[in-house]
Amino acid sequence: MDSGGTRYTKGDRVRHPTQAAWGLGEVLEDSDGTSVRVFFEGVGEKPLGLAYVQPIKVTGAEAESALLDNLYLCKHAAGVRFKSLPESTQYFLKEFPGGFHGERLYKHERKYKEAAHELANAQLEPEALRALLADQQHDEVCARALKVVNATNLVFPNEKMQLKDGLKPPGHAAKFATSLVDLLYGSEPYQARFDRFSTMLEEIESPKWTVATYFPFFVFPAEHMFLKPTVTQQAAELCGFEISYYSKLNWKTYDRLLAFSRWLFDELTKQELNPRDMIDVQSFIWCIAPGKYE
Repeated sequence: MDSGGTRYTKGDRVRHPTQAAWGLGEVLEDSDGTSVRVFFEGVGEKPLGLAYVQPIKVTGAEAESALLDNLYLCKHAAGVRFKSLPESTQYFLKEFPGGFHGERLYKHERKYKEAAHELANAQLEPEALRALLADQQHDEVCARALKVVNATNLVFPNEKMQLKDGLKPPGHAAKFATSLVDLLYGSEPYQARFDRFSTMLEEIESPKWTVATYFPFFVFPAEHMFLKPTVTQQAAELCGFEISYYSKLNWKTYDRLLAFSRWLFDELTKQELNPRDMIDVQSFIWCIAPGKYE
């Protein structure tokens, strides 16, 4: 029996009796009677000897945690270790004094993305696109989309070329134009529209996460996120947040990306960094991923 008679079961929410800064924790596996493994929000995974310390179980509102509800422990990216979000925030503020509202972030991360957002709104305006579809001017819709893609370096040059080449075969421009308008402005639930857009990208041989997420990110930056696979995986692993990444386009990964992004937005707001939208959150993700600004 555990010291003190307390048994700990996988999934129990606990707090350390003397280390308040460690924050809320979750028991990772049933205790063996002498020790217990706990992941704490503030410090990550800790093995605790039950002869010396007995975590305090918590329930109800005190046990609520978006991070622990989405905990990710299986590390794959080389060199990635868990950091608490306050640690990552300190690093971010060191690199970008003034945070999201400082001059350095605006110059290096925000300015060109705001310009791309404005361009996307102008080139991909819904009524204009619907009129072009009605006139079967699919090539013009594609030209506008490519202009928006070419406005930034977020999509690799080879991915841009792959998309451009994928639009050339007969019928592909019509498929892309119709599916893009549906993705951005369709009336069905977003999952169905995302799935159709992903299938279309497979058909035109341009099934890249960057292409699948670029347009909604720049048209609707308040709610959608751009997925750069390696950087985003590293940032999620750093934060301990499960995004269920899979290289093939799929709704589950994108849905988990949105959950990660919303969690970051909410937590950064609590820390009074006051991100404006997912453009700021994507810049934060890029900054904290290992090796990007170090």
